[in-house]
Amino acid sequence: MSRPHWSYVAMLAFCLAGTLPLIPAFRLRVLQQPRRLLLTILAAGAPLLVWDLYATRVGHWRFDEAQTLPWRVAGLPLEEIAFFVVIPLAAVLTYEAVRAARRRDPAGRPPQLREV
Repeated sequence: MSRPHWSYVAMLAFCLAGTLPLIPAFRLRVLQQPRRLLLTILAAGAPLLVWDLYATRVGHWRFDEAQTLPWRVAGLPLEEIAFFVVIPLAAVLTYEAVRAARRRDPAGRPPQLREV
């Protein structure tokens, strides 16, 4: 058995490392609404996960065992399943950070810190 490749996991970690700091930087409340976040991730990721399961089963594509970690769930590499959680999460955090940045005043202060 060859050594597991961590490049896919590293890419997912890189996406999280780039977006999780947006939470404190923009005082995002995304994680304070776990049900809403979970529903968003499910709405975005579940259809793609189902398609991925179908496409691999019928042979449209496959995952090279030499390029992924050895652990599989329903035939998919564990990091492929994580992709459908991490990428929607990163998208939500990015979207909310852009919304927060657009609401800031020219001095860069969040709305709740503006002087009246």
